[in-house]
Amino acid sequence: MHFDAAAAHLDTIFRAGLARVDPYRMILDHVRLEGGRLLVEMEDECHEIDLAPFGRILVLGTGKATAPMARAFEDILGERISAGCIVVKYGHTVALERVRTMESAHPVPDENGVAGARALLELADGADEKTLVVTLVSGGGSALVPAPLSYVLDGARTVLTLQDKQEVTRALLRCGATINEINCIRKHLSALKGGRLLTHIAPARSINFILSDVIGDDLSSIASGLTAPDPTTFADALGIVEKYGVADEIPAPVLDTLRHGAAGRLEETLKPDAAATALCTNVLIGTNSRALAAAREAAAHLGYNLVCLTSRITGDADETARMLAAMASDTAMGEMLAKRPACILSGGEPVVRLTGSGKGGRNQEMALVFLNEIRRHPELFQGVSFLAASTDGNDGPTDAAGAFASLEVLAEAEAARLSPEEYLRANDSYHFFERIGRLYKTGPTNTNVCDLHVILVH
Repeated sequence: MHFDAAAAHLDTIFRAGLARVDPYRMILDHVRLEGGRLLVEMEDECHEIDLAPFGRILVLGTGKATAPMARAFEDILGERISAGCIVVKYGHTVALERVRTMESAHPVPDENGVAGARALLELADGADEKTLVVTLVSGGGSALVPAPLSYVLDGARTVLTLQDKQEVTRALLRCGATINEINCIRKHLSALKGGRLLTHIAPARSINFILSDVIGDDLSSIASGLTAPDPTTFADALGIVEKYGVADEIPAPVLDTLRHGAAGRLEETLKPDAAATALCTNVLIGTNSRALAAAREAAAHLGYNLVCLTSRITGDADETARMLAAMASDTAMGEMLAKRPACILSGGEPVVRLTGSGKGGRNQEMALVFLNEIRRHPELFQGVSFLAASTDGNDGPTDAAGAFASLEVLAEAEAARLSPEEYLRANDSYHFFERIGRLYKTGPTNTNVCDLHVILVH
């Protein structure tokens, strides 16, 4: 099969995964208004809320996918919505009538995010016993609403700043910390995360719809657990700083805060026995595994023999790409995993340990490492094509979702005199693939359930 045809199949398979986790469709498929009752019917859980006791309904949200989620609730609840506010990444918007949309930066927070967090807190603080709060949460929500912690200790007030949080985020991204580790620290530097949003919503009742971008779908980690009790501690956060040896890169007020908290001198994040947790219901509506299931169905429809590895890939992106390349070459040479034509699927969210100053993201990095494996042993990769892409449409701080790799892509790179190893040393995968037109661009998808990796072997 010519690579352009293979690339079309890769695109079809990836977009089938996206369609399965479309937030607007998922809300409409599982939530409905029946008389004066709000009904939520998921595959493994059902909830019913009588709306009669509530004089107001508020819609609050943050994350890359919350705009279509809010649009779905506008369609379901209409004029019953009294007010609302969501905070999304720049460009991840849809037209809304009753819910205010604010935009801010990801993955490094900015001042608009601070304003967005303030707007959410104002609405939450105004909720009472006769208010129902519908909270919408998706990946990216943690960075999009920075609410730096402030506290008084020994008569002196400490106020963390946006710049403090920006420097912490950059240091953690550079060192290769996992999203769970990054969020653990974020929670302990925030007035909003680690379940603290629930303390502002109380005494109101809340039902919270969550789209997972976290391996294992841990509610306390998605968007730093805005509406879930937090099992981590200040001591855990301080341990992460020590694990990666980044104490010298973190502002002194942040390090002092973590140390004070670890010593028991600051109030912890929300814990499971807190009264506010009894007033909330969390509903998980979309996951990476559901996207993989849809991708699998699309690949089978195209005639491929399927191997679905896992939805839980973490760890180093380079090592993950080399592992996937080994599986692809085994299948190309000996049908070890599946009979050809084969499709090997996986999902998750590996990380890149930055050593260069180039531009890219984890999926583009994986595609370039995969391509370099092809360069080293081209005889093992006949008929192999690869796509790694982020379901939110933004791989790292770029406008690409990911990139392609194959023997044909390698030939194009060699014709342009591009060295994969040189660009890998600089962590400059974006410009490598941009030079040969093999970036994969979807634009903002308004969903976010980690990444999908698709290998085809013809």
